[in-house]
Amino acid sequence: MISRTDIDQAARRTAGLIRRTPVMEADLGLSDGRVWFKCEFMQHTGTFKARGALNRILAAKERGELRGGVGVVVASGGNAGLANAYAAKQLGVPAAVFVPEAAPAVKVAKLKAIGATVVQGGAEYAAAYQAAVAHAEETGAVYCHAYDQPEIVAGAGTVGSELLEQLPDVDTVLVAVGGGGLMAGVAAAVEGAAKVVAVEPETAPTLHVALASGGPVDVAVSGVAADSLGARRIGEIGFSVAVRCGVESVLVSDADIIAVRSALWNDYRIVVEHGAAAAYAALTSGAYVPGTNERVAVILCGANTDPATL
Repeated sequence: MISRTDIDQAARRTAGLIRRTPVMEADLGLSDGRVWFKCEFMQHTGTFKARGALNRILAAKERGELRGGVGVVVASGGNAGLANAYAAKQLGVPAAVFVPEAAPAVKVAKLKAIGATVVQGGAEYAAAYQAAVAHAEETGAVYCHAYDQPEIVAGAGTVGSELLEQLPDVDTVLVAVGGGGLMAGVAAAVEGAAKVVAVEPETAPTLHVALASGGPVDVAVSGVAADSLGARRIGEIGFSVAVRCGVESVLVSDADIIAVRSALWNDYRIVVEHGAAAAYAALTSGAYVPGTNERVAVILCGANTDPATL
C-alpha cells in the first residue's frame, strides 16, 4: 500500500532530477469556482512517468540490484519506455523497452534516440509485458512496471504532493487513468486534503469496471487514447488505493477527448496527447460537474503526440 511517507521519500530521492512543473489557471469564465492545469506534460520525456522511473531505478541502485551491464527493462506503449530509458541514461545503464506493434512511431523514434533497445511485437500491451518479464528473468535486468510497482506509484505521487504545495486549497484533482499508477500516487498524496476524480475513456474503462466488479478484471481496450491509456486491467495498487481513498470514476467519449485536445491547443497553445486530454474532457463534457466555489486542478499528464493531428 502506498502512503504519503512513500511519496515524500520518493521526492527526496529524485530531488534535482525531476522538474517542478507549473500550474496555470484556466480562463473558463466561470461565475464561481476556479480551475487550474497542472502542466506535467512539461516533465522530462513529456510525461509524469519520469518521476516513477527515476524513483524505481534509484531505489534499485540503493539496494544493490542494478547491474551496470544489464540495466533495466520495461514493457510500455511508449511513455513508460521513454521515462525509463531516460532515467537509465541518466544513471549510465542500458534500457530494453518492449512495446506493442501499435506504439506510435513518434514514441518509438524517441526511444531509439535516447539510446534504448526497442523490441516491438504483439497487438497489445499484455504481449509486451510478458516478453519484458521473460527478459528480466533471463538477464537479471531490473524490471520497471509501467504502473503497478510501489516505487513507480510513489514517484508518480510526487505530482500530487507538489500540487498541494502549489495549490494548498485545492478541493478536487482530475486525473486520467490507464493502469492507475498516476491516479494511485496522486490519491495517496492528497489523501485527507482533496478528493480525486479518475477519468477514463469509455473505450478503456479499467478502473470503472473494477469498481463495479469489486476487483481488477480485464476489459477490452480501443479508441483514440489507447496508446497511453491502453492497459487492459487496472493495477492492484491502483485499485486498492482508489477504494481506500474513495476515488470517483467518470467516463468520457472519444469525441469529447478529441474536442478538448483541440481546445487546449486553440485556447492555450497547449499540446497534449489524447490520454492527457481525457482528464480535462471530464469538465468540458459535463461528466464531472464541480460544486459551487469548488477549486479544481486538472493534471495534464503527457505531450508525446503528433502535432499534425491537432
